[in-house]
Amino acid sequence: MKVLIAGASGMVGGLILQHCLESDKISQVISLVRKESSTNHEKLSELVVNDFADYSGMEDVFSDVVVAFFTIGVYTGQVPDDQFKIITVDYAVEFAKAVKNQNPNATYCLLSGAGADQTEKSKTSFARYKGMSENQITALGLQFYSFRPAYIYPVQARKEPNVMYSVSRFLYPLIRLFGSNASIKSTELARAMFTVGVSGTNQSILENRDIINLINE
Repeated sequence: MKVLIAGASGMVGGLILQHCLESDKISQVISLVRKESSTNHEKLSELVVNDFADYSGMEDVFSDVVVAFFTIGVYTGQVPDDQFKIITVDYAVEFAKAVKNQNPNATYCLLSGAGADQTEKSKTSFARYKGMSENQITALGLQFYSFRPAYIYPVQARKEPNVMYSVSRFLYPLIRLFGSNASIKSTELARAMFTVGVSGTNQSILENRDIINLINE
């Protein structure tokens, strides 16, 4: 099957890409990137995209896609609110529309977040915009799965985006004690998203606990 990934340079998207390249079920992977990476594989094609809200003229790229993963995101406070909405809502929805236009029966896996508010009334931008993107993608009629992880522990060490994430990484052994609603490893999340993308599941919205239960089945 042909797979399309937006966000493969990120923590979770990169792990999903690895699963795709290692899987016998995947014959072709197209990774949409802002700049080329050093990853080379016979299955992989990278395509530089200047605007993730505009896929005009890219019909061939989206044709015959069976599974699409969207993992592009930005941490709250890193960009102004209007840009945060564009990245969280517009990018995810326009990617879904491009997939839908060429592949009505495709599977779409979205990296959303815990607390996503589909009433779109939350005072928190993160919750409101995540819920908004889920609603708009659901309305397209794709086979849609939204993953809502809580704190994602980066198994591979990285430069943390802010002090809060540095503290969270340090306190992860304690965070784990709060149970399966509180945190998930990056490797666990990526494996769950890949598995659902390829094989499906009986839930369209997967909270942190659901994701962990799925990989432990």
